[in-house]
Amino acid sequence: MAHETQKVEIFGEKYVVRGEASSEQIQAVAREVDKRMYLIAQRFPRLPHHQVAVLTALNLADDLAKLREEQETLMQLLGEKTE
Repeated sequence: MAHETQKVEIFGEKYVVRGEASSEQIQAVAREVDKRMYLIAQRFPRLPHHQVAVLTALNLADDLAKLREEQETLMQLLGEKTE
C-alpha cells in the first residue's frame, strides 16, 4: 500500500503526517486528537501544551486498552459459541 502524506493541524500546530492509512483516515485521526486536546485544555486551562498532549495520549491509550479488553471478551464469547 502506498504511503499517504497529509498536512494536518492539531491544537494550533501544523504537521505533515505520512502513513499507510487513507487521507480521509489521517484527517479523521488528526481531528479526533485535536478535539480531545481542546477538551482537556478547556478543563485545565493553565496546563502547558505538552502536558495537554500527554494527558490526551493517556486518555487515548486508556480507550485503546478498554477496546482491546472488550474485543478479547467478544472473541472469547464467539469462540465458546462456535465450539
